[in-house]
Amino acid sequence: MNLAIDARMLNSSGIGTYLRNVLPRLLPLFRGGRVDLVGDPAELSRHPWACRDTVSVVDCRSPIFSLDEQLRLPRLIRGDTGLFWSPQFNIPLLFRGRLLVTIHDVMHLAIPRYMPGAHKRLYARALLAAVRLKADAVICNSRFTADELMRLVGVQASRIEVVHLGVDEAWFSIDKGTRPHERPYFVFVGNVKPHKNIAGLIRAFREVSERIPHDLLIVGKKEGFVTGDRSVESEAAALGGRVTFTGLVDDALLRRYVACAEALVLPSFYEGFGLPPLEAMACGCPVVVTASASLPEVCGDAALYCDPNDVADIAAKMLLLVTNADLRAQLREKGAARARQFTWDRCARETLAVIERLSE
Repeated sequence: MNLAIDARMLNSSGIGTYLRNVLPRLLPLFRGGRVDLVGDPAELSRHPWACRDTVSVVDCRSPIFSLDEQLRLPRLIRGDTGLFWSPQFNIPLLFRGRLLVTIHDVMHLAIPRYMPGAHKRLYARALLAAVRLKADAVICNSRFTADELMRLVGVQASRIEVVHLGVDEAWFSIDKGTRPHERPYFVFVGNVKPHKNIAGLIRAFREVSERIPHDLLIVGKKEGFVTGDRSVESEAAALGGRVTFTGLVDDALLRRYVACAEALVLPSFYEGFGLPPLEAMACGCPVVVTASASLPEVCGDAALYCDPNDVADIAAKMLLLVTNADLRAQLREKGAARARQFTWDRCARETLAVIERLSE
């Protein structure tokens, strides 16, 4: 069976990480026939795995979640394509072949207040309803997301496969070198969006800032998000230079920021998986995470948990890590073992198994 894959989000921060790690591992193992990668030829041509004899690139640069993608994709997908894999729920509604969809979260339905614009919420709801009706199989990154998909969308359990994400091997062998920030610090990794609860994190840091010498580093994209949390800047300004927004950084610097941190703190209200805590564990950085959504499933007993709605609790957990060396050592040991359980090789193999079952 010939396979088509929507690779337009290859360079995005979330789904792009997923595609960049799964595709180079999966494509060499696929024996079903031709693979068409739908996306930007200039971007895809940079990757050797996209230049294999059995792989073709279909030029499509339609914006994600647009009317244009719904008009163009059905015309661009070849008629002999037996299976189309969409790494997000923006499936081509007019495609008549078999559909595989990866769902990373259903935040649009679970907490719609964080998704401004009634038209966007309605479009997301319509697409997820179409997934329920049209998808032959759905891959979810966590059991939590699978349960949410059944609860909020009504997808049958028999059509859902849980395939956890992986941790890049580079996180396990980081040369820390000189600390990339002058003072000791906590680090948050992620884009500035309201569901990440960065304003709550900054308020918690303010409660402990006079008792510790640490700073707080926010690593991720701050500008350009319609859903960006505009309260964050005012919260940070009240702390002077103790809070730093690094913006987007390259992979090498990101790893050093995390590896040299006192702890990574992720007090999100909602996460479909939670890759940054696992990456932090892999490089020996203790983590404080939310005791809800997918994070307990992913982090197991290797994290310190907080209530994202309780600023005092977040602050207490940050202070506990600073003052308790034994706890830090325990979390480092447990974290490294936990992170080893999540590999991109396994993610690719389990994804390929779903594709092969749909190709029978």
